[in-house]
Amino acid sequence: MAGHRAAAYVFTVALALGVLASIPAAVQSIGVCYGVIGDGLPSASDVVQLYRSKGITGMRIYFPDSNALRALSGSGINLVIDTGNDQLRNLAASTSNAAAWVKANIQAYQGLTIRYITVGNEVAGSDTQFILPAMKNVNAALSAAGLGGIKVSTAVQSGVTQGFPPSKGTFSSSDGSHMPPIAQYLASTGAPLLANIYPYFAYKGTPSIDIKYALFTAPGTVVHDDGSGKDYQNLFDALVDTMYSALESAGAGRVPIVVSESGWPSAGDAAATTGNARTYNQNLINHVGNGTPKRPGRIETYIFAMFNENRKTGLETERHFGLFNSDKSPAYSINF
Repeated sequence: MAGHRAAAYVFTVALALGVLASIPAAVQSIGVCYGVIGDGLPSASDVVQLYRSKGITGMRIYFPDSNALRALSGSGINLVIDTGNDQLRNLAASTSNAAAWVKANIQAYQGLTIRYITVGNEVAGSDTQFILPAMKNVNAALSAAGLGGIKVSTAVQSGVTQGFPPSKGTFSSSDGSHMPPIAQYLASTGAPLLANIYPYFAYKGTPSIDIKYALFTAPGTVVHDDGSGKDYQNLFDALVDTMYSALESAGAGRVPIVVSESGWPSAGDAAATTGNARTYNQNLINHVGNGTPKRPGRIETYIFAMFNENRKTGLETERHFGLFNSDKSPAYSINF
């Protein structure tokens, strides 16, 4: 998770609420992001055993962690590997740089089930110009290495979209120059767009949002989309479908979305309780097999995160998104 997103979510979700105005069928829906910014965390081999014991079949890692990659060998866990934002300029500079990265971080490890390589996570500012060239170079390097089955994408947050209702979603003006070409490139390669979707940040940033809408517990329709005729009972679906509409507006309507992060903190402010975290994440697990009003069907989703990470900077809540504590005890009960 890339630090503080509340401000971006305020604007995006306010618009989504009107306040201001392909994946193979055998793949399981739920994975969990594995963060390592904490003290006393289990060894990578113990972490892989914990994933398997809980029936978690997907993992996202935020850099090519050699310990994790060795431990994952032969595990059968589907893997999303981030390049790290610090690698963007290097990967964008040349195909030879990308080839060296692939050789050191992908080809060097055997027995892995890699689904996606994520070139940049919530990249902002002038660095956005490097995303697409880096994606193209990594794709070329994978193809040259005989690994063309691994899809290359980038992970974005909801703040890259604007528009209400969800059927009116477009890429926001500040992101309009780089997102449509990225979307069109993904359409050409058959890769999904990875999206970090956080109703928690939307709820915190927009006081008019009912927490039940954010927690999947609203008793009925909260938002009716006149443009599509769709009804929205939860904020997660509204955010995802706004992203789908943005892809359509960019001429990339066939691009699927993988939710590369979603979660709710269990401590750090009044809304961040173990009860709310359990409610959100359990309802998320139960919900994503059904898809959204715009795109029914299973949506591949990764919960953030496996462990509480006490060394993260920023707001106190940033340190409490984990499903488990560092001793592998559950932060709260949840059923995968």
